[in-house]
Amino acid sequence: MTVVKSTLPEPARTIAGDALQNTLVDLLGLSLIGKQAHWNIVGPRFRSIHLQLDEVVASARGYSDTVAERAAALGLPPDGRPETIAAAFTLPGPKDGWLRDTEVVQLLVETLETAIGRLRERMDITEKADPVTQDLLIGITRELEKQRWMFDAENWPRD
Repeated sequence: MTVVKSTLPEPARTIAGDALQNTLVDLLGLSLIGKQAHWNIVGPRFRSIHLQLDEVVASARGYSDTVAERAAALGLPPDGRPETIAAAFTLPGPKDGWLRDTEVVQLLVETLETAIGRLRERMDITEKADPVTQDLLIGITRELEKQRWMFDAENWPRD
């Protein structure tokens, strides 16, 4: 059943819908990773990284809502149910228990890098199918690249 009629032809709607759903999964998972690390970080840089994690979570949650609403506007019901996220999520995540500040920094660099790579692939796929969705993905990529850069800068000096 389609409640909302899309302005896109079906093949383009399918491409955009897949890109949006996969991005929604990544963003919701990223927000959970950020909160898990936020609650369990320890070490000398606790406070600054703790606060930086809140920025990542706020961005991921905000963009997940925008992504879900774009899917709905295309007549595709977004699926952010916990079981969907658990079944489909594959970004690098934290280990169990306390996390050293250095581990959190490395985890976020790797997780954001993976998410950005996926977003870039989706940008390519949606370029012709739906430039509006592509534009949304570009904006998300811009923000996640900024967050990745900020965490990567925490790795200096490198060994």
